[in-house]
Amino acid sequence: MRVERPDTAINWLARPKVAGLLTALQRDRRPLNHQVLDELPASKTLAHLRSVLVATGALPVRDERLVDLERWIAATIQARSDPTERQILHSYGIWHHLRRLRQRLDGTHTTRLQALNVRCHLIAAIHLLDWLTTHGRALTTCTQTNLDDWAAAGHSRRGETAHFVRWAVAHKHARGLALSTIGWHGPAGPHDTEKRWDDARRHLHDDTLHIADRVAGLLLLLYPQRVSTITQLTTDNIHDDGQTMTMSFGHVPLQLPELVAVLVRELVATRKGSTIIKTTDTDTDSWLFPGRRPGQPLSDHRLGQRLQRIGLHPGQDRSTALFALATELPAAVLARILGIYIKVAVAWQHAASGDWTAYAAERSQRTP
Repeated sequence: MRVERPDTAINWLARPKVAGLLTALQRDRRPLNHQVLDELPASKTLAHLRSVLVATGALPVRDERLVDLERWIAATIQARSDPTERQILHSYGIWHHLRRLRQRLDGTHTTRLQALNVRCHLIAAIHLLDWLTTHGRALTTCTQTNLDDWAAAGHSRRGETAHFVRWAVAHKHARGLALSTIGWHGPAGPHDTEKRWDDARRHLHDDTLHIADRVAGLLLLLYPQRVSTITQLTTDNIHDDGQTMTMSFGHVPLQLPELVAVLVRELVATRKGSTIIKTTDTDTDSWLFPGRRPGQPLSDHRLGQRLQRIGLHPGQDRSTALFALATELPAAVLARILGIYIKVAVAWQHAASGDWTAYAAERSQRTP
């Protein structure tokens, strides 16, 4: 382990909360592992100490967000008094959402948005069950009229609730129910697209903005990447031969325009996390957007806040950019270069009214 600013490191270790935590661990005669730390009260100090131990090799790497999510789901389900509801929520939360999440991770770590998505879906299901209980109904006896009354009351999380209803019908926990959702159908008008290009020009030329914010903003506006994807980028995603630079989001590397490449080179050369501890492991020091915790990237929540502070709206701006690209590129190409699922690319293409399948069929019937 290599420690920078030793006086700062010593001061951090001497803080009362840290010192108390280290004393408690010293008194515990068991070998130090994640299970021992899990028995201690959760706190930011404990989370930071765990990340230090992982970064220095004292503890193995673990997906902390996934562990926290599993613990939260188990506690939330156990808190339900109705055994039938516990069974339904167990199937929905663990066998449906957690199983799908693990399949999607495929060895990577859970992002904040992925964990939040599962939580929101389970909370929405619980709110609907609670509403039905207060109105003398259960999920198995819920009618379409009851569901329409719930929708008319203006409850939040309509999309997540609609997903739970579809799942419940498919798994025979309910019958004959349908809840429509309100989707995003593209930019509200030309001003959305104009703002996108104005923001892109500002990120290219405004030297008063932090270099990390400029690069992250451009990746959002030009190559509509999720904030959670941007924070996971490393130097391995970049290939630079000194003349041209490519960046990989999906299966096909994209060549960056020179103005963007200049900013990315500057970021690679100057990037620096705010943690006081640096590891000698080059894999943990390769994050394009390093964070506060040793060996960890900048959190997607923090990056999202920084982008909002400089005038971006990550969700809406990414949707506008993706909508624009879907009108110009076939779904297969869009999926390969942006690293998104082909079904998602097809859905965006249809939303943008750019059906390349129909276009190809029409071209094949043209007379040479």
